[in-house]
Parts: sequence; C-alpha cells; structure tokens
Amino acid sequence: MSVVVEFREVSKRFTLHHDRPRALRDVFFHLLHGQWHQPSETLWALRDINFTVEKGTTLGLIGPNGSGKSTALKLASGILEPTEGEVRAEGRVAALIELGAGFHPELTGRENVYLNGAILGLSRRELRRKFDDIVAFSELERFIDMPVKHYSSGMYMRLGFAIAINVDPDILLTDEVLAVGDKSFQAKCMERIGQIKRSGVTILFVSHNLDAVRSLCDKAVWLDRGRVAARGRSDQVIEAYLASVAEKEEDRLAVQHTQERQQDHWGTGEATILDVRFLDASGRERRVFFSDEPMRARIRYRAQSRIEKPVFGVAIFRSDGIHINGPNTRFSGYEIDWIEGEGAIDYVVESLPLLEGSYDFSVAIYDYECVHPYDHQHRTYNFLVQRGAVKESYGLVYLPSHWEHRRL
Repeated sequence: MSVVVEFREVSKRFTLHHDRPRALRDVFFHLLHGQWHQPSETLWALRDINFTVEKGTTLGLIGPNGSGKSTALKLASGILEPTEGEVRAEGRVAALIELGAGFHPELTGRENVYLNGAILGLSRRELRRKFDDIVAFSELERFIDMPVKHYSSGMYMRLGFAIAINVDPDILLTDEVLAVGDKSFQAKCMERIGQIKRSGVTILFVSHNLDAVRSLCDKAVWLDRGRVAARGRSDQVIEAYLASVAEKEEDRLAVQHTQERQQDHWGTGEATILDVRFLDASGRERRVFFSDEPMRARIRYRAQSRIEKPVFGVAIFRSDGIHINGPNTRFSGYEIDWIEGEGAIDYVVESLPLLEGSYDFSVAIYDYECVHPYDHQHRTYNFLVQRGAVKESYGLVYLPSHWEHRRL
C-alpha cells in the first residue's frame, strides 16, 4: 500500500511566556525604563517523531495528556508547521479537532453550515447537496435557523462534527470525537467513523478510550512526553501502554498508602492485623492488577495470647462504596484451631473477576461466632484493577463465558 501520511524526524517547539503585562501602559513603562524582559520557557511538544500511515489504514494515537497527540494531528492537518523535520499528507484532509472553530456566533446554524463547509473546501453546490444530511445527522432541525451563539456547547460541536464528516476526505483526523454530545450521539459518531473506515478512508484517531482504539484501529502509536514510546499493532501497543500506566500507579499508590493510610478500625486488641500485602502469581507485591489474573492478599497478624478458633474475614468494596463480597474462613470451611504470636494467612483469588476500577479492602479477625471483634480494619487498604486482556468494560465483575449460535 502507498504511504499517504508521513512524519519524518518531526519536532515541534512552543515558547511559553510568563508574567505578561496586563495593560499597554505596562509595556510602555518597561520599555521606557529599559526593563523589558519577559520570562519564557521552551516546550518541545514533539521530538524526533517518525511514523507512516498507509492508505486505507486506521492509526490510533494514544498516550497521557500532554504527550503530543493533538499537536501531531494539527501538524498533519496543516494547522501547525513543524519546527524541525517534514510532515506529508496526500489528499483532501478533514480534521475533527476543534469542531466549529470557524463558526460565527451571530450567524444561524444554516449560515454557518455554508461558511464552515467553505472553509473545509466544499463548494456551494456540494453544500446544497449535502445540507439535509448534515442537519439530519446533527439532530438540530428545530434550531438550524437560530444564531449559534444561543447553542449549547453540545449543539455547537454536533453541528461542527456533522459538517466535517461530510467533506468526503481522503484522510480523516479525529481528536476525542467521543466527547461530542450525549451517549447516543457518541455511538452514532463512532458508527459513522466505522462506515468511513470501511469506505477506504485513511484515519488518524486520537482517543483516551482504549476500547475504541482497539476495535477501530489497525495500528497504533504510543506517544509519551513528545516521543514515540511504541508503535505497531494496536492491541500490542495498548498492552505496553497499560503496563506502563500500571507501573506508575504502583508508585503512586505506594506513596499514598504510607502517607494517608485510613484508620477506620475497631476491636478489643487481643489480636491485631499488622498489614495486608497484595501479591501476584510470582509473589511480587503489587497494588495494580489486571482482570482475570491471580491475586493473593497476605494478612499479617499478631495475637497477644492464645486465641481458639479465630475467624479471618475480608471484604471488597468498589471506591463508590458498593459492597462486592465478604468471605471469611468459617464460611469457606477453612478452620483455624488457634493462633498465638505473629503469623500470616493468605486470601487467594485464582482469577480476579473484577472489572476496571479502584477497590477498597477490609480485613478482620473475630471469634468463632463472628460477634466479638479482635480487630476490624474497614476499607483500610486499596488496590486498582485494569482491564488487560479482558475486553468487558460494563458492570462490576467478569464472568467467564462464551456464546453459541444455531439456526432454527
């Protein structure tokens, strides 16, 4: 396939100015007194970027905020020029970047369709032919003859999106299009982008929604601090990115745990829980896990004297307080004859069924009747779950299952 988008050794530099004078008189004052000095900072949004996009391919750009994704799209669209290197894009380019950027607030929606369409390169004849489709897609029939200054931000962006996708581009650049409108309109936007993809249009797709990138994009580029961290098949690049995010979350949670450990607990103190550590299959301590992988919670305790038939229990809560489960050793049929001094007990989950989110962990030691608390630490510990290989994203838990179909 022929290459239609190419970034060759591309770098983009911005100069950030600080402490700007607030009024024109301040400028003259500084000039007259020879004190004109404006503190500034150089920011390299992109450094030495190299990648290509073949005709008919959908490429996803992923990475954290400030990694250079939107800057790369603006370079591809021609809105920005590179400081160094070369950007090449062949064919008509439509950019879903700053939707409605060319709208005039005093003009009606109808008038702005023609104005914005002309800016995007459509002739008046093309706009007349496409006008009804644009308005129908935007769902703004009742408001099309109202000045857009009275539109909500959602209405404004919907009209801008509807115009841009009717340009019939060779290359479509999209930046967080899933932020447009409500859920139903977002779904319609994704369906339309899917149609455009199937028609053979080349797409550069920026989104924090990794599900959308995984399902829509053939390949992906992961940008981190303005540089290419990885590129290749979208599923492989996404897994590498998620692993990096998990590592950073591990560091953040470790600091948070030592600084802000919650102390909501009660009990008589005859036995106390010293700490809880979350371990992976290799025995390494972690606080970020992936759905469907093993997790072991190791509970260290100290008993001041011999305690007969203690019961250890745990509970998992989602961060919003929803109680997910609450097993204990007695209900599980795992009887402990006695404890004294220090020891540890493991709560083992063979395959973590939780979906992506933040979870709180309670742990307790009770007597055999579960009425006398020796130590109960309520939602004191925390771990995160990321999706990993599990593609499900709705609900609380992942249920291993499969589909069967037969024609009757």
